[in-house]
Amino acid sequence: MEVRTREREFVALTARLVAGRASAAATPKKKRCGRKAVPLESVSVPEPPDLSTSVSALPGAGRSWTLLMPYGELLTSNQRLHHMAEYRVRKRLRQEAALTARAHRLPRLERAAVYYVLHPRPIKRKRDPGNWAPTAKAYVDGLVDAGLVPDDNSDYLVGPYPEMGRPVTTGGARISLVVVELAPVSI
Repeated sequence: MEVRTREREFVALTARLVAGRASAAATPKKKRCGRKAVPLESVSVPEPPDLSTSVSALPGAGRSWTLLMPYGELLTSNQRLHHMAEYRVRKRLRQEAALTARAHRLPRLERAAVYYVLHPRPIKRKRDPGNWAPTAKAYVDGLVDAGLVPDDNSDYLVGPYPEMGRPVTTGGARISLVVVELAPVSI
């Protein structure tokens, strides 16, 4: 019962944010970002990435959608977490991706390509967007759970490809998923 209620609240909040009608009274005052509480008013929303050159190189590319994933703990290839701690983070990432895809009401696709765009914290060292592949895998599994594509094997899904986006000004790193519709492969 509690999970359904949280899912409904998340879908409702995401729908309001997508529509641009999020009111301060209807949304929580603070949003968790890693270990620190960040006021909702100061949450940084990065501008959508421009992947036109990458997308145009895909054969049979059609419509595309950009999904900005919520703040939270992300998995990297360099982390050494306990397997249950990693499972909890992976499960949450998967649920967030499924809820975000449902909130955007994305159509079911026969084939798709996925790019994950890293929006890092503003620090002065170079970043490797491929390091966040475990997070991207959990997000792609969530897209499959939402019914966006039938499965995440190579027959239905191309990618996920890493890309670097603009840094966020507040909070931790964020990831955007760019889903591109591809023409079905005829055998």
